[in-house]
Amino acid sequence: MYGNDPGSTIPMSFGFDQWCWGQNIFYAPFGLTNWSDVCMDLRLTKDKEVVFDCVSDAYRNAITYYHDWYANGLIDVEVFSQDDKQYLSKCAQGEVGVATWWEISELMGDYADDYVYLPPLKGPDGACTVTIKSAGSAVNSGHLSITKACKSPINLLKFYDQWYTGENVMQLQYGPIGVYFNEEKDAQGMYVSITDEEAREKYNKSAGELKAASEVQGPKLILSDYYTNVFHMEDRAMERLEDLQNFWFKYVDDFTFYPVDCVFTEDELNDLDLYKPDFENHVKEQEAPWFRDGGPSDAEWEAYKQDLIDTYGMEQILEVYKNAYDRYAAAE
Repeated sequence: MYGNDPGSTIPMSFGFDQWCWGQNIFYAPFGLTNWSDVCMDLRLTKDKEVVFDCVSDAYRNAITYYHDWYANGLIDVEVFSQDDKQYLSKCAQGEVGVATWWEISELMGDYADDYVYLPPLKGPDGACTVTIKSAGSAVNSGHLSITKACKSPINLLKFYDQWYTGENVMQLQYGPIGVYFNEEKDAQGMYVSITDEEAREKYNKSAGELKAASEVQGPKLILSDYYTNVFHMEDRAMERLEDLQNFWFKYVDDFTFYPVDCVFTEDELNDLDLYKPDFENHVKEQEAPWFRDGGPSDAEWEAYKQDLIDTYGMEQILEVYKNAYDRYAAAE
C-alpha cells in the first residue's frame, strides 16, 4: 500500500499483454519492445529481413529474467487477471511502485506528483535497445471502402473530403468545439484543447478518456500546418513528443520498421485469416506461464519454435508479410 514503511516492497504493476499498459516495454533491456498483438511484433531488420520477435533469444531472455522478479514479489500478482478499471483504481490509490500508461497524471491521479517518468531499464549486461514498430501511418489503406451499393460514389467522396479540413479533422480526432476544444479562439486565432484538470472537473473524465469518448473513427489526416494555424497541439501530445525525444529515442539504434500500409492480395489475406488467430493465441498462451512459472527450458524453447512452424503456420505468415513488403519496396 501507499506509504509503506521504508524498506518494504511496493511491486510494479501492468496488465499482461495489454496495449498501452502491458509488460512489453520492459523487454527493452533485452533488445526489443514488442506489442500485445503478436503480429505487430513483426519486425523489419536493417537487412530488410522480416522476422518475429516472439522466437528470438532476446524475447526468451526477457521472459526468463522477469520471472525472477515475479517470484521475488517485485511484480504484482494480479498482472495476469486485472482489467483496466482495476488497474486504474489501484494506481489512483498509489498502490503500485512502477506502472505503465500514457501519462503519469492520467494514471496516478492525486498521487501523480509522487511519481516520475522512468527511462527504459538497462539489462543485466547494461544494454538497452528500443525497437520501432508502426502502429499506424499518416496515410493508410482500409479507412474507407465504397461498395457497389453506393448510388453516388462522387458525392460520398465529396463528403469525406470535408473530413480533411483543419477544423473538421481537429474535432473528428479529439472531440467537438465546446467539448474538447474551447469555443473561443486564443489571441493567435487558434483553438485550444481542454486541460486534464478541466476535463475532470467538467466531465469527470481525464482528457484522454474524454478524447476516447468523443473521437470519430474513419479516414482523416492532420497536417503539420494545422498545428500552426488551426489548433494547438494538446498538452498530452506535446508531453509524449518530449518524452520520446528525452527518454526513448536515445536508445533506438535502428529506425527501420515494417510499413503499415503494405497491401495484401486476396489469397494472402485468406492465409492470414487461416493462420494468424491460432498463431497469436499460441504465442500468448505460452508467454504467460513462462513469465509466471519460469522457463522455458532449452527443450521447451526448441519445441515451441518448431510447433509454431509445424502447427501454427509461422512460415506461411512470414511469407505473406515478406511478399507484401517486397511489392511495397519495389513500388517506392
